[in-house]
Amino acid sequence: MAESGIKSYFPSQTVSDAEKLSYDYGLKVGKAIEQEWFNDDRNMNRYRSNHADFHNLRLYARGEQSIQKYKDELSINGDLSYLNLDWKPVPIISKFVDIVVNGISERTYDIKAFSQDPFGVAQRTEYMENILKDMDGKAFDNHSAVYGIDSRSSEMEQKDLPESKDELNVHMQLSYKQSIEIAEEQALNTLLNGNNYELIKKRFYHDLTVLGIGAVKTNFNTSEGVTVDYVDPANLVYSYTDSPYFEDIYYVGEVKTIPVNELAKQFPHLSESDLEDIMKNKSYNRSNYNSRHNYDKEDNNHIQVLYFNYKTYMNEVYKVKEMATGADKIIPKDDSFNPPENMEGGYSRMLRSIEVLYDGAMVLGTNKLLKWEMAKNMMRPKSDFTKVKMNYNIVAPRVYNGKIDSLVKRITGFADMIQLTHLKLQQVLSRIVPDGVYLDADGLAEVDLGNGTNYNPQEALNMFFQTGSVIGRSFTSEGDMNPGKIPIQEITSGSGGNKMQALIGNYNYYLQMIRDVTGLNEARDGSTPDKNALVGIQKIAAANSNTATRHILQAGLYLTAEVAECLSLRISDIIEYSPTKDAFIQAIGASNVATLKEMSELHLYDFGIFIELLPDEEEKAMLENNIQVALQTQSIDLEDAIDIRDVRNLKLANQLLKIRRKKKLELDRETQKQNMEQQSQANQQASAAAAQAEVQKNQAIAQTTMQLEQTKSQLRIQEQQQEVELKKQLMKIEFDYNMQLKTMESQGMSDRENRREDRKDKRTKIQATQQSELIDQRNSGGTPKNFESSGNDILSGDFNLNAFDPK
Repeated sequence: MAESGIKSYFPSQTVSDAEKLSYDYGLKVGKAIEQEWFNDDRNMNRYRSNHADFHNLRLYARGEQSIQKYKDELSINGDLSYLNLDWKPVPIISKFVDIVVNGISERTYDIKAFSQDPFGVAQRTEYMENILKDMDGKAFDNHSAVYGIDSRSSEMEQKDLPESKDELNVHMQLSYKQSIEIAEEQALNTLLNGNNYELIKKRFYHDLTVLGIGAVKTNFNTSEGVTVDYVDPANLVYSYTDSPYFEDIYYVGEVKTIPVNELAKQFPHLSESDLEDIMKNKSYNRSNYNSRHNYDKEDNNHIQVLYFNYKTYMNEVYKVKEMATGADKIIPKDDSFNPPENMEGGYSRMLRSIEVLYDGAMVLGTNKLLKWEMAKNMMRPKSDFTKVKMNYNIVAPRVYNGKIDSLVKRITGFADMIQLTHLKLQQVLSRIVPDGVYLDADGLAEVDLGNGTNYNPQEALNMFFQTGSVIGRSFTSEGDMNPGKIPIQEITSGSGGNKMQALIGNYNYYLQMIRDVTGLNEARDGSTPDKNALVGIQKIAAANSNTATRHILQAGLYLTAEVAECLSLRISDIIEYSPTKDAFIQAIGASNVATLKEMSELHLYDFGIFIELLPDEEEKAMLENNIQVALQTQSIDLEDAIDIRDVRNLKLANQLLKIRRKKKLELDRETQKQNMEQQSQANQQASAAAAQAEVQKNQAIAQTTMQLEQTKSQLRIQEQQQEVELKKQLMKIEFDYNMQLKTMESQGMSDRENRREDRKDKRTKIQATQQSELIDQRNSGGTPKNFESSGNDILSGDFNLNAFDPK
């Protein structure tokens, strides 16, 4: 890396603009970069040093590092003849690199464009103010709707109006989107997809993990349009900086190895003699070769070209002339224009310094400058046109004093110790011998089997290995103690086992050191999960591991945001200059491109680009847990849960959850209040209905009683009428009978008078006879029969038939 004490070979930037545009000035800049990065005379070839370091780190990341250091460690005076080992490195680092890179590459994000120009801000402000007016006049709208008056300021329906300012803020972030912002986001995604940015992203994430630095280049040309290219950090050259984001560098470039035919294609002004001189100079200048390959592997048809951007400033000079009318006329001039100080002639000088970018290309090791010109279509932030952005976007999250640190660089020492431990294990394994037996031949000679056979060593070994038994004698044939009474004894070599355990423990120690240094614990890769640990504990450990590598994720997101911002500044160039405009229109849509064309022509819009990182599985699980708790407590409805899950921003999702929960509680309170009011009204109505029913019941009872009494009265009247009729008939019959009796009595009396006259002489006899009969009747208890009615001729009241008695 560069150091602040290094002498600068760059030409002065205070010269005129015309001199800066000259070929000699560009050649001085190119030679200064070459002097700073490729000069071997200073014993500090930064380019080769970077190549060597990055190449070594990449080999470690692949598990292909050099094994010479391990051979030097285990050899004795360089002699390896007694070692028969497998020297292939253990690819332990590649596992951790894959865990980090693949885990980060799976994190998805959305690119958001925010219109921050005055026109866009005015539209957003007007929209918010109209909604606020509608929120404040919501009660009035309820009354104005009755009279058919539409007093709304916004196009939002009254039922969709936010209830509070917090809900309005969430609505502005989730739902409100200007058409120009939607078109810009779609254009950015189209450009990124067209340049296979997902593949580029994986490559620079791998560089950030292994090398600690990542770079991407954006460019524009009329044939291809906007291009996004991956840049190998090993090929980069740049001015000294301590910033992780390289925003203060004034030159940056990269070395590309291209074939001669490509060189002639890119720079058609080169003649055949120029190409021959370039190839001839290459043969004599070794600094032109790439240090990652041996010289014999270098293709003679290839040449190394340094492409670079150089940032300087230029003076915009204007001649201000006072007109006869009193107005000022401004005329552009070059920076050499220098009017007299006393404004003689009625004109003066106006100056503004702005940053400019020069594009250069030079063949390394030669004085051949292939290209030097002021960059076309320079990217200038619309918020400050005096600034310019370079084509290269670089980030190194762990840089200090020009030195770059990386995750792989931290653990190469532990990987070396793991490799040495692995080789030592092979050594121990190769030196471990199996258990054997000791056979005492003299002890066997004293044994007599008694069956005429010899007990030789081979027979004894066969019996021992097959049955585990052995025959021996305590005494010799002379009766002395036999020192070889156990002729076969086992020989154990147990020293290798202890060494093996010690080496395995050493291996696990350095593996754990790698985990401790990188923060990539077992929960991150699930290699050795604890069977007794709960799932939540494992997730917490994995989340902590993600925190340890978050700087890599943030560095990659910074690169993506910078690339998106550069593309945003180049979109107007596509529509104005690129032949690919028609294809671009078809990819985005004619309506959106019409909006973007308006932006490119009117220069009204300025976008702020930011990356919205989508939540990972752990964050989604936490959000889902909150949603489930809210659903179980009936704090939100199912429709609310669906809307919350659709929000990709975790912070906004939680805010929306709180707002929906608050609205649900308020709705429940209102519903409960309405239910209470309805219940009260229902109770009142029930009481009134009960009272009315009671009144109706009493009325019905009274009416029934009245009808019953009327019926009884009518029945009594009918009965009385029938009784009167019957009595009338009886009275008539009685009257008839009485009249007949009276007639008969009168007739009888008349007959008696007549007979009395005629029979006076018989009267006495007849009277005597009647008296005799009467006497007889009285003696027999009988009475004369009376034909008068008794009680039947009496009516109610004072009415009777006495008036009809015969007189």
